[in-house]
Amino acid sequence: MGLFSGRKRNRTEEADATAHRDQRRPDEFAESAEPAESAESDEPAERAEEHREQDDAAPQQAAADRPEAEVDQAPRGEHLEDGPYDEADAPEEDRIDLGGLQVPTIDGMELRMEVDQRSGAVTGANLVLGGSSLQVQAFAAPKSRGLWEDVRQSLRDSVVTQGGTAETRTGAFGTELITRLPVKRADGRTGYRPARFIGVDGSRWFLRAILTGKALGDPEQSRRFETLVSRLVVVRGTGAMAPQELIPLHLPGERPGLDQIRSGPLDPLARGPEITQIG
Repeated sequence: MGLFSGRKRNRTEEADATAHRDQRRPDEFAESAEPAESAESDEPAERAEEHREQDDAAPQQAAADRPEAEVDQAPRGEHLEDGPYDEADAPEEDRIDLGGLQVPTIDGMELRMEVDQRSGAVTGANLVLGGSSLQVQAFAAPKSRGLWEDVRQSLRDSVVTQGGTAETRTGAFGTELITRLPVKRADGRTGYRPARFIGVDGSRWFLRAILTGKALGDPEQSRRFETLVSRLVVVRGTGAMAPQELIPLHLPGERPGLDQIRSGPLDPLARGPEITQIG
């Protein structure tokens, strides 16, 4: 299976993108670093909403019209396992060790690591299956409360400020955020890029997953990614970390010959890194 692959952008693109992207915290909106397949539309966001699955439209609209705290919690689906897991509670399974995250091995999945071009720090992972991408990152959280409610509201405000749309809905892991962010197309017109934000509060950690691509309109593919999220393992460690600090990652297996450059504390307001090829 194609696990370890990626793509390095050309020097011109890197110089431009790196100037605007750096490591980020979970409450900053950023599109998935390497969408598996563009899902942009040149329709206004209001019209694009009409193309959703009919069986989802009514409950999603009802959820959007209510305060976030009132969004109902759906029963846990049978396609889900008991995760995402804390390291101490994870069942035995063949997984890829990325340091702060452990990812199950899945036939046909590509693993594209995000690496900051300036510091060399690994800051995220994109799991690509069937034309869709799931970007996953784990962050430190306080003992007393979770982060997802505050992070979700900040993301929502950011998207709306940028001229996009954002609504909450009940999903496989509780309240989710569905966004459409305006992007400039090559022909100069404005398109809208959809994304699905999933957040899970764990034991002193918070997991954020961003789904983009075909799975947004394909219930079967969506369930496949939901199952994948439920099999992830977060390795928080015992060291002191500030809330919303990215839990450190490393390249798969720390193979001999890979010089992993460690970075200092993450800039909580900057954008994300580029994707670098491994293997």
